Amino acid sequence: EGWKVYGCIAIGLTCGICIGQVTEYFTSYSYWPVKSITEAGVTGPATVIIQGLGVGMISCVAPVLILFVTILSCNELAGDYGISIAAVGMLSTLGVTLATDAYGPIADNAGGIAEMAELDERVRETTDALDALGNTTAATGKGFAIGSAVLAALSLLAAFKEKVNLDTVDIGDPIVLSGLLFGAMLPFLFAALTMLSVQKAAGAIIVEVRRQFATIPGLREGTAEPDCNKCVEIATQSSVEEMVLPGLYAVMSPLTIGFLIGPRALVGMLTGAIASGMMLAIMMANAGGAWDNSKKYIELEGACGGKGTAIHKACVVGDTVGDPFKDTSGPSLNILINLMSVIALTIAPALEDVDDWELWYYGLIPIGVTIAGTILVYNLYWKNGQDITGNVGDSGLTKKKTYEDSALIESDTDGTIDTPLLASDYNSE
Repeated sequence: EGWKVYGCIAIGLTCGICIGQVTEYFTSYSYWPVKSITEAGVTGPATVIIQGLGVGMISCVAPVLILFVTILSCNELAGDYGISIAAVGMLSTLGVTLATDAYGPIADNAGGIAEMAELDERVRETTDALDALGNTTAATGKGFAIGSAVLAALSLLAAFKEKVNLDTVDIGDPIVLSGLLFGAMLPFLFAALTMLSVQKAAGAIIVEVRRQFATIPGLREGTAEPDCNKCVEIATQSSVEEMVLPGLYAVMSPLTIGFLIGPRALVGMLTGAIASGMMLAIMMANAGGAWDNSKKYIELEGACGGKGTAIHKACVVGDTVGDPFKDTSGPSLNILINLMSVIALTIAPALEDVDDWELWYYGLIPIGVTIAGTILVYNLYWKNGQDITGNVGDSGLTKKKTYEDSALIESDTDGTIDTPLLASDYNSE
């Protein structure tokens, strides 16, 4: 019996290593997937986005097959306990995984410091190379995290079923299927809220930067210092405010389904959340890393004409989309999956031997809290949000009287096209 458990540990460790290798293939510019994104930049940013999404989606296949084999093998060896032990085996390399996760941000920040300190170009080239490797190591760490989160969530789900005395769950049952569909939707809602939060925070920082250019004398000429603290304040404040709704929905969803309908629907919800959350997390993490390194491939290797070309600019757009994919929405889904599983297990004693709809009146409480929280957050943080499309004053830009696709193109004083703003922000002259 002990050898079977040891086998589960070895299988889990092997599973993590294999997922890491697959992640490296899809996110390193040494291989075809990232190179294909760079080559797609020949026809513009749109095809870079399309290719990156395709690469991210196809990158889900191998990790799913690896987890598929792992779960079945460990279940055959030691049942639900074997699956739990496989998660432990995968996390036995936690020290190395954490080190690789930390490596990426350190290299990235080193590059930022080199640029702000105006060091030699060769220093920036070195930090860029380290940053490109950091994108791959970070994606590998996220692959480990996603795989272990799925195995841990399956173990928590099995514990929940045992606690509420559910031996079998019929997936064709309308109650279970309804919960499954609801759970499969939650990762998309969670990812959408975090993506929208990034857009709001980034837009507010851009408006602040433009305001400083317009109001601080000498800033455009490089003779004055910007107010960096204001941008940091916007980012940190947004990070707290924008997490209220995702956190609220993650906590209240298991409570609502569990008490309003019953444990069978909650099992379905957790199953759907685990399945769709894993796919979405892998897709977003790998697509984001691939977009980032498609830009690095041009900058470091001089591919497709090197920096400053139209292809490079197209890949920069892809990188801008990829950052919230790989750094915000993707990693947050692991937390969502495990948090909902832990909450379900926490309320399991209250749902023991409970039939469907038996405690529906208790389910009205989390529904009311969710509605009240949504209204409160909307009125506090969303309703009067900063208008990022408005004119922030004369920042040294001269208006060009040319309309193109209902947008008025703004040109810099040297005549180069800078930023399109809405035509409604200006009076027609």
